[in-house]
Amino acid sequence: MNASSAAPSRGGRRRWLKPAVFAAALVPLASVLLDAARGQLGADPVNEALNRLGLTALTLLTASLACTPAREILGWTWAIGLRRLLGLFAFFYASVHFATYAIVDQGLRGRAILADVTKRPFIISGFAAFLLLAPLAATSTAAAVQRLGFARWKRLHRLVYAAGALAAFHFWLRVKKDVREPAIYAGVLAVLLLARVVVRLRPLLSSTPSPPSGGRGQG
Repeated sequence: MNASSAAPSRGGRRRWLKPAVFAAALVPLASVLLDAARGQLGADPVNEALNRLGLTALTLLTASLACTPAREILGWTWAIGLRRLLGLFAFFYASVHFATYAIVDQGLRGRAILADVTKRPFIISGFAAFLLLAPLAATSTAAAVQRLGFARWKRLHRLVYAAGALAAFHFWLRVKKDVREPAIYAGVLAVLLLARVVVRLRPLLSSTPSPPSGGRGQG
């Protein structure tokens, strides 16, 4: 097989990538709904649903943050095409997570919700992450980039790292004792942030003039 026939083949496979990721991203929600319908969410079904929805949101958010380093460092150009989809699904799951808390857990009791989001660090961190994700989801379109200008849009979307850190902290506070899993997410987010810094600094480092070789002769 020559190179010209291989390229369309790879392109053909990648056309199925977004639909496949879209379908896979719906599986956790379908699993929660199916287990809820069967009464298989355990002794505390609301808490179990909140845990699974929140963890899915954090996983998808982390995956979206990995797309740029995957392209810049590993050369996986296809990954960048999934970044918006993964980010929107992360916000979707964060929204369902919050709606489950507000409607199912709290019964839309405004005072109780307000007390939680103003006094409990665990709730404050999760709600803050959700609020940071909202404008990012709202400005994820090409029209929003044109309206804001690319520079301002890019600065705004750097808030995703703050949202990720707050979400990981929210997870950390929720599990209370066994913090190994949230520690892994926090570590991965830290590595991704470091990778982004390296990618941004790489052009500066590569353009730094090398020091003169020196002219000391041998005696």
